Amino acid sequence: MADHCNGSSHSSESFANIPPIKFTKLFINGNFVDSVSGKTFEAIDPRTGEAITLVSKGDKEDVDLAVKAARFAFDNGPWPRLSGSERGRILMKLADLIEENIEEIASLDAINGGKLFSLCKLIDIPAASMALRYYAGAADKIHGTVLKLSKGLQGYTLREPIGVVGAIIPWNFPTIMFFMKVAPALAAGCTIVVKPAEQTPLSALYYAHLAKLAGVPDGVLNVVNGYGETAGAAISSHMDIDKVSFTGSTEVGRKIMVAAATSNLKPVSLELGGKSPLLIFDDADVDEAANIAFNGMFFNKGEICVASSRVYVQEGIYDKIVDKLVEKAKALVVGDPFDPQVNQGPQTDKKQFEKILSYIEHGKREGATLLTGGKHIGQKGYYIQPTIFADVKNYGRGD
Repeated sequence: MADHCNGSSHSSESFANIPPIKFTKLFINGNFVDSVSGKTFEAIDPRTGEAITLVSKGDKEDVDLAVKAARFAFDNGPWPRLSGSERGRILMKLADLIEENIEEIASLDAINGGKLFSLCKLIDIPAASMALRYYAGAADKIHGTVLKLSKGLQGYTLREPIGVVGAIIPWNFPTIMFFMKVAPALAAGCTIVVKPAEQTPLSALYYAHLAKLAGVPDGVLNVVNGYGETAGAAISSHMDIDKVSFTGSTEVGRKIMVAAATSNLKPVSLELGGKSPLLIFDDADVDEAANIAFNGMFFNKGEICVASSRVYVQEGIYDKIVDKLVEKAKALVVGDPFDPQVNQGPQTDKKQFEKILSYIEHGKREGATLLTGGKHIGQKGYYIQPTIFADVKNYGRGD
């Protein structure tokens, strides 16, 4: 059952009939296949910390096969040569299939990433479908510009798909980030190789299955499960990938830039994490400011690249804001993400779980005042009490 954040126990009782996991292999050239090495890795349920299935582990050789399929599909296949309206029609059908299978997909992101089942159905999956429909509608509206150069001369720009795209997506929003990268690439006529985060590969494989059902040709969309230092590195440095898109840490983003620069100078798009501050001044509406601050801290378990986990409050309303935030944190219900009464599920994996606990201990050592939370919940799974510190020292540049 669910526990309030200051609870000391947690039950892993499931509140949903979780469907069987259907897709665990690599998706290359329109087929689900084992990795070349035959190796697998465990997909972990963060509610318990236990394995729920084995997933094929892709490596450089598998990335090579996926890129070869994507390159052939781009150079010789129908996808870049279809009219924009025809590509858009297929992507619209994919959006329909996503909406028809929303329950099963939401279950995968809940059991594999600890995300709230209800919010996956309410926010993540509808947002992915909307993004797909947006780019499907843009597919036949990719226009160049006519330029008047001088007397009797005109020029024009022609927008063409860049080629094979490599996409490396994070674990905190596996559905939304999949389509924020895949949808525009496919709409433009590109082919793509996706490496989902090793923590959350299950929904990406399901989307590959739906893409084939929608009519996306073989080789256009490929999914290679694996680790960043192997499969991700192979994508970043691959000579036959024309562009890389990455969302993740600043540290890894730097490595991707180096790999892209030292291979074929492919362009990169990077969305990197940070430590975002929120500033609240004395003239703010206290209730509204507290709501914004609280949602900025704890939405999606705090696992978001723009989480406002540093809150600066002007002296005049500092105590009022702190009191309201503590009250909200104590009322937050932590537990099984399938339980409709729960507000916060488990952290995505053991690494993030341990990192957060280490930050809490670091805050204590530095002398910050722990107002609420600060402990893990239960004997199994990656549950942490919502935690708020006050009297925090600000270590800025030069401090």
